Amino acid sequence: MLVNEIYGLYYYAVSEVLDAALQKARLENGLSQNDVAKIIGKNTFDDMPLQVTHAISAGGKWQLLDGDGKSVLKNETNRPLTKLEKEWMKSLLSDPRIQLFEPDVAGLEEVESLFQTDDFVYFDQFQDGDPFLNEQYIQIFRSLLRAIKTHTSMKIRYQLKDGRDEWRICHPIRMEYSQRDDKFRVLSSVNGKSAVFNVAKILECLPGEPYSPEECKTEFHNKRSVELLVKDTGRILERLLIQFSIYKRETECIEHHTYKVRLEYEAEDESDILIKVLSFGPGVKVIAPSNFIKKIKRKLEMQNRCEPV
Repeated sequence: MLVNEIYGLYYYAVSEVLDAALQKARLENGLSQNDVAKIIGKNTFDDMPLQVTHAISAGGKWQLLDGDGKSVLKNETNRPLTKLEKEWMKSLLSDPRIQLFEPDVAGLEEVESLFQTDDFVYFDQFQDGDPFLNEQYIQIFRSLLRAIKTHTSMKIRYQLKDGRDEWRICHPIRMEYSQRDDKFRVLSSVNGKSAVFNVAKILECLPGEPYSPEECKTEFHNKRSVELLVKDTGRILERLLIQFSIYKRETECIEHHTYKVRLEYEAEDESDILIKVLSFGPGVKVIAPSNFIKKIKRKLEMQNRCEPV
């Protein structure tokens, strides 16, 4: 196992209870059963609060709280990293995309990376991604990031499609990364309207005046959803949930080995969603909305018309 089980959800929930009990005991009495249930419920699934609350109490299997709801530990919980986990973290933090955010690598100086970014081949990603190692790109990216954190407007010199460039004033709101394009975009507000700028096309940027976040409540994406009927044969459900792990989703078991999955996505991702759904073959059926079903049928008709090579 790469990441030890002590970093799992339930170990985390129990450590939160013990730390809360220790802090509260310094001021007054320990935690009540209701306090424990709330912490467990906040950090685990719906079926666990009652079981864990009983197990952690004085009469339970683990007995980590005494009869007054105080932690049996004298210090706050501390879970050190194993050598393998440090190597894994070093590999992640060595990714040039993550390094743009200037992560803290303290404690990993003497650790070797478990893998390199070049060890992976992305078959579904464009090859003209952003120049993450370019010094000018790095400086512009970090300037935009500081502007987002401090709510500062930026004056940017932006390259247009026809090759010309022009200066624009914007309020940067957040960064967005496209895995398919391998590019960062900065979502901004310009004159009260939404605007999206590719970071690689920003040639120069200068900080401007502070702005109020209340002035920039701008909707950037048109949210859409699709409902899928999944026949869980050959672990299709597991593969589907991994494939769509970056999207908000709801999964419901409607009968034995049959699930309904609802995905929420942004309008510009619809083509990717459609292609990925088709890749699962007959094990996944689109049941709503009707316009998405029409697009699936149209795509299949186009494929059927293609002559074999």
